[in-house]
Amino acid sequence: MSRPASPGALFFAFTRLALQGFGGVLAVAQRELVERLGWMNQEEFVETLAIAQVLPGPNVVNLSMMVGDRFFGVRGAVAALGGMLAAPALVVLVLAAAFQHLGGHPVAVDALRGMGAVAAGLIVATGIKLLPALHTSPLGRLQAVALALTAFVLIAWLRWPLITVLTLLGGGGIALAWWKLRP
Repeated sequence: MSRPASPGALFFAFTRLALQGFGGVLAVAQRELVERLGWMNQEEFVETLAIAQVLPGPNVVNLSMMVGDRFFGVRGAVAALGGMLAAPALVVLVLAAAFQHLGGHPVAVDALRGMGAVAAGLIVATGIKLLPALHTSPLGRLQAVALALTAFVLIAWLRWPLITVLTLLGGGGIALAWWKLRP
């Protein structure tokens, strides 16, 4: 497994990652960090992502800081965070200014709907791609998939609040994993 040469390498890697994945950075993050750069293996990525998801804030921002900290401590976390946020912030400001003038145009509205569908597809594809990493999960593949499907049903169909689902299923998953890992 390789590692970034410097905090600057982290900054540019996360800038490239952020600019590739507007609306679906998670799929790009897995491909960049695991497959292309080789800074993490699949299991490390899944474990780091799991922690990033339960922390407050955007998953990928949390992931970037955790990866940066892993290699260069606070300097790495700041560099990765800067890479994750700087260029996209500029792009969003430019798009917001353009949207002010084009927001009512039917082509712009349809383009945004299409981007939403693509982002949802990227998230589903990433989830499927990460399924093999569940073989090392203390829950086992079947129980982990059952938790994921239950979360989907509770949020998408039954419209439960995210905080309730996270508390119940996240807490239940942690308790179940702890119970299976105890000596």
